Amino acid sequence: MQNILVTGGCGFIGSNFIRYILSESDFQGSIINVDKLTYAGNPESLADIEKDFRKQYTFIKADICDQDKIAEIFDEYNIDTVCHFAAESHVDRSIADPDAFVKSNIIGTFNLLECARNRLAELDLFHHVSTDEVYGSLGKEGYFTEETSYKPNSPYSASKAASDHMVRAYHKTYGLPVTISNCSNNYGPYQFPEKLIPLIILNALEGKSLPVYGDGLNVRDWLYVRDHCTAIWAIMQRGKRGDTYNIGGDNEIENIVIVEMICDILDKLPGQSSDGSRRELISFVKDRPGHDLRYAIDFTKLRNKLGWSPEESFDTGIRKTIQWYRQNIEWVDSIKSGEYLAWIEKHYG
Repeated sequence: MQNILVTGGCGFIGSNFIRYILSESDFQGSIINVDKLTYAGNPESLADIEKDFRKQYTFIKADICDQDKIAEIFDEYNIDTVCHFAAESHVDRSIADPDAFVKSNIIGTFNLLECARNRLAELDLFHHVSTDEVYGSLGKEGYFTEETSYKPNSPYSASKAASDHMVRAYHKTYGLPVTISNCSNNYGPYQFPEKLIPLIILNALEGKSLPVYGDGLNVRDWLYVRDHCTAIWAIMQRGKRGDTYNIGGDNEIENIVIVEMICDILDKLPGQSSDGSRRELISFVKDRPGHDLRYAIDFTKLRNKLGWSPEESFDTGIRKTIQWYRQNIEWVDSIKSGEYLAWIEKHYG
């Protein structure tokens, strides 16, 4: 792997992945970051990387649905590896606007696969990053494994399920060297403020209402984003071509418990005193349609085959995340004000 095309590299997980492999791994090749820069893609998240790794890092504003442009990038940069993050990923947005999810997650993935197939002789790997939401919802018992049948319940998860099937089909039909990872809910630095954990952190810091869907008893398995990045890199380096690997954080927690934890941690931080407990800001709101009750990942295969396990407990990870948002309010303010969109328009058109 010398020339890695990272799609969606200005998003939350993609930017953390680029940061990890350039700053912390032994990778000596080139990263070509392709991102359409939709509302959740922010090149400012990698401004320091662009400065410090000029010989290894290249950013290109492009849409993965533009097959001609993507083919041009494959040829110009001699792409031998793809790590595919680019996706519309917010369930609520998929309910309101499923069309965008079909285009990006299905058509975009198809275009990338076609470009990769046209360079099959040079291709080392096409790694596809997916979600545990493709499996549907669990009851109070059991775990998702790599053998769990797909049963998506939202336009978002259905679009990701379709893209998973396309990647697997290109391996079986054309011999494309692929790996697929299905991860649990991520959290950590650079996450867009609409997601649960940054939304609660930022609202709690500002003394605003803390909205919780339904009764707050929905359960997710939370994965610190750096742990996710180390897992992806392990799969890309040592994973068996054609295989799927589940990535979990071993942190099953109800949504309401997370919100209460964030409140309690902030209440005890120096300089973050408030009148009363921040738990008083919690507000239960109407549940979202098709809200899955519980996700839980069994990552035994990844642990046994590749020797990977998460380093962060939820307690250590959430404290690091809270600290990051407190120390990077300018990044947050730029996102929330829309200033970063103007910056993108000025620099990239």
